[in-house]
Amino acid sequence: MKRPFLTAVVALGTLGLALSACSPSTGNKSSESSAASAGDQATVTFRLWDDVAAPAYEESFKAFEEKNPGIKVKVEVVPWGDYWTQLPLDISSGEMADIFWVNSSNFALYADNGNLMNITKELGKDHDAWQQSVVDLYTRNDSLWGIPQIWDSIGLFYNKDLITEAGVDVTKLTWGTADDTLLPALQKLTEDANGKTADAPDFDAANIKTYGMNAQADMQAIYLPFLAQAGGLFQKEDGSFDFASDKGVMAFTYITDLINKYHVAPPAAETNTNGDLAREMFIRGQMALFQSGPYSLKTIADNTKINWGIAPLISGPEGAVSTSHGVVAVGNEQTKNREATLKVLKWLGSAEGQAPLGKMGVSFPGAVDAQDYFVNYWADKGVDVSVFIDAAAGKTALSPFGPDVNAGTEAFMPRLLDVFLGSVPVEQGLKEAQDAGNSAMK
Repeated sequence: MKRPFLTAVVALGTLGLALSACSPSTGNKSSESSAASAGDQATVTFRLWDDVAAPAYEESFKAFEEKNPGIKVKVEVVPWGDYWTQLPLDISSGEMADIFWVNSSNFALYADNGNLMNITKELGKDHDAWQQSVVDLYTRNDSLWGIPQIWDSIGLFYNKDLITEAGVDVTKLTWGTADDTLLPALQKLTEDANGKTADAPDFDAANIKTYGMNAQADMQAIYLPFLAQAGGLFQKEDGSFDFASDKGVMAFTYITDLINKYHVAPPAAETNTNGDLAREMFIRGQMALFQSGPYSLKTIADNTKINWGIAPLISGPEGAVSTSHGVVAVGNEQTKNREATLKVLKWLGSAEGQAPLGKMGVSFPGAVDAQDYFVNYWADKGVDVSVFIDAAAGKTALSPFGPDVNAGTEAFMPRLLDVFLGSVPVEQGLKEAQDAGNSAMK
């Protein structure tokens, strides 16, 4: 799992996380009409952007088709890089899939335009229990607009050997308070090619062998949690950006100082253009701490030989505030196959329908009763994922919302990347980024 699902436009190289699902081409779109039928069998199309999750859905739909022989479900994978440009074109042309994945940054526009089925109206309360944080995220105008599918929160991956050698307790890392323990820990964990740590007077910042932690322009895993932990807001209630507040300046100053002042995090010149670099460095043993979500689990587990574990995310002045996000499956309001589509949607909302997502280790399922499958999958591999459950149940930052937030994010991102580079003062750069974002949303 390679890409995050918080927002589409942050794929400008600023987020290297989770559900990507990049398939080799876009040529796998069904040539059949989404309402096609063969005899008495209706075909319902289901679109997503993640080729890691696709096999789990194929498995799920096999069970569905056995129970519903009159309905066939066809899975379409459209790569992340094409997904959000193809989606509006297919909706306007009437060729969109009957059911498709969306994230929180994109659903509101389509809900407001009447493109999505109203789940509250169509299914009511007749469904299995769903992850409440995802339900809240996709509730707009007192109605739910999607079926929760997967969700995540943030934790701290750590290299057990490096933190033991440095004598760092990863369960007690705090920043922005009088007893800041994060910076001293990262200085101990950062080592140059001569074996000198970042707290030594002769530390060579131009020749670093091992970094302490990731501190890049990663919305989901880094700056939304730090911003919320400082007591700041990404957006106000009306949807306008508010990250250039005094508390926002405090949070972003701390993050960027880790890069440009203390040199305990990789340079933004590299992470701005390669969002996966920090994870790759952690996998190679070149980074001691990696703050990320369950979307990084499979990539780390399948590719590293280091001795690693997961701890709660770092805490700030307002405590350990995580981001908690999720993806939903939405129904196409213009489907020509409404009855069959609703049956598939109901299946996708059931613990039985989501079980393969957990059993195959894809992500935490949105159906509460299916989540133990994911927990058990990783427990069998010796990995305790309870920190992510605890993070989602605790304080969480509000994810990006509103019909125009993608346009706003795309507008502010270039200047925000300059802030991480250190090429513009933090306060000035945040103000200019916020103004650009808000102007784009008017």
